[in-house]
Amino acid sequence: MKTAQELYTDGLRDHFAPAMRALGLSGWRHTFSLPDESRWALIGVVRRPRCDRVSFTLDLSLTGKQDWADSGLPGLRPDPRVPHRVETWRARIGDLLPVADEMWWEVLPGPRWQVAVEDAVAAVRHYALPELLRLVDRGRTGETYLARADLADVNAALLDASVARIQRAELADKSLVLTGAWNRADPVAREVLQGVAEGFLSAGDERFRTVRCVDTLGRELWLFPDE
Repeated sequence: MKTAQELYTDGLRDHFAPAMRALGLSGWRHTFSLPDESRWALIGVVRRPRCDRVSFTLDLSLTGKQDWADSGLPGLRPDPRVPHRVETWRARIGDLLPVADEMWWEVLPGPRWQVAVEDAVAAVRHYALPELLRLVDRGRTGETYLARADLADVNAALLDASVARIQRAELADKSLVLTGAWNRADPVAREVLQGVAEGFLSAGDERFRTVRCVDTLGRELWLFPDE
């Protein structure tokens, strides 16, 4: 009987990777990429071997290709399994599933070992891939309000207040949409970002009337001014 590690290797090579390519992604082994001219939209397989089984999950990330090239970090493209602070979005597959919790599949020796791999493919098909496509499409159609360099002063102020930086500032539907790794339950982040929003609104830019703050999964957090 094959070991769990051997079955895991077979599952990725013979089932998971071909399924990813059938869904339109390219890649092999543990990293797969959705084709896009300006962004690295990636899915990475994170493995956690144990004595009698192999557990694995999926990490997803979105990184501007020019941002990656300018970063000076090693590699032709990012590794979605490794946070590098250049990405504009990242998530673990459990964040996208209805359970919104950690999700690890387990490959164990036995007749049903392949179920874990098939379930992971289904998670990509129904949750991970649609989210990547949504984010890539939003990046194509949205208008960037401030580039990363232009946000440096604002992000420095956020850092001083121990609040996560603004990852993106885009215009959509008469709103300025600020994206960052914030949490609705954090009153400090809300207060500081309200001040940031008021600063943006005071500029009198006719392209937006409100400032929306969303988390890295695109979930609405706060709207300023309050309705």
